[in-house]
Amino acid sequence: MIPKVITGMIPEIIKAPATLAMLGGGQLGRFFVTAAHELGYKVIVLDPDPDAPAGLIADEHIVAAYDDPAALEQLANRCAAATTEFENVPAAALQKLAKKIPVHPSAEAVAIAQNRIAEKRFLGNNGFATAPFLVIEKANELTSAGDDMFPAILKIARFGYDGKGQARVKNISEAQQAFAEFNAPCVLEKMVKLDLEVSVVLARNSRGECQSFTLTENIHHHGILDISIAPARTSTTLLAKAEEMAKQVAQALHYVGVMAVEFFIVNGELLINEIAPRPHNSGHYTLDGCITHQFEQQVRALCNLPLGAPRLHSASVMVNLLGDLWFQENSDEGREPDWAKLNNIPNLKLHLYGKESARPGRKMGHFTVIDSDVAEAVTTALAARKAIGIKD
Repeated sequence: MIPKVITGMIPEIIKAPATLAMLGGGQLGRFFVTAAHELGYKVIVLDPDPDAPAGLIADEHIVAAYDDPAALEQLANRCAAATTEFENVPAAALQKLAKKIPVHPSAEAVAIAQNRIAEKRFLGNNGFATAPFLVIEKANELTSAGDDMFPAILKIARFGYDGKGQARVKNISEAQQAFAEFNAPCVLEKMVKLDLEVSVVLARNSRGECQSFTLTENIHHHGILDISIAPARTSTTLLAKAEEMAKQVAQALHYVGVMAVEFFIVNGELLINEIAPRPHNSGHYTLDGCITHQFEQQVRALCNLPLGAPRLHSASVMVNLLGDLWFQENSDEGREPDWAKLNNIPNLKLHLYGKESARPGRKMGHFTVIDSDVAEAVTTALAARKAIGIKD
């Protein structure tokens, strides 16, 4: 039974112990389930993987495809609202649910963020600066790329993440070869010399209330996020400007939920790289470093509760733990890392995702070091990263 909602001049508030739907069963969904439980809600997870980490702790796990009609009908009839943990859930599935229950983020916002071509056009049409790019839907369109566009990165328009579906290209010939291999619409983006890569995670509810976490500095390795540092080691002017730009993006999308905006800082200027319509890996530090973390904000925004305070109470450095750690010393058999090397550090918080099996490149967990001083947090995190066996 779905509890009654409060109605009136403000949008509806979904009260606990309502049941919420989560489309996606990975670690982001798992953290959402935990946050929802802490606020008194129940959660049904929809994910085709029977071992999905979020499904293991949810009140119920429906093992079915995201566009399965019967599964969507169950969610629509039994849940008070629905959300998603990743952008590649079919927009049509979200539209179907939205006919019966609130769905945040909306199918329209997700459709923009899940397609790089639509995303770039949205950003340009709304006056947001990006790196120079060309939309490439047919091979002959590459001939319009001048020499000044190279070196560049050719990015597949859909389903690319963590460096997948991308190719660095030095000239038109290499771009044509990469495009032939992808055999799908792409964006050709000029490589720019970066000062830093940074991101802002924010939450926005149906009332238009918007709260952003501090600007976070991100370091990638082989296209996968390796380290996030909060606050970013840059000027207070850029910190404030990035947070304001991220809020403007959310407003332009009429966005409700948690989202991340990734930026390049180039010659002291902010360029938007991409939008993630969900909690973000670079926001994991908020679990330990902020008054309210990104997953609690996701629950609050979905249920249209007042948003929590996002204030950073400790400098925080987050380090990803990939499946490569299970295969050290060229071992073909996965072996659990020696977590004592991390647990012995008193200001380090370890989070493991409960995934059934490890494989190289798979995100298996993360740890966050918190400290009163960002330089000390960085020093401790880098030492811990080395101790557990992460190689540069």
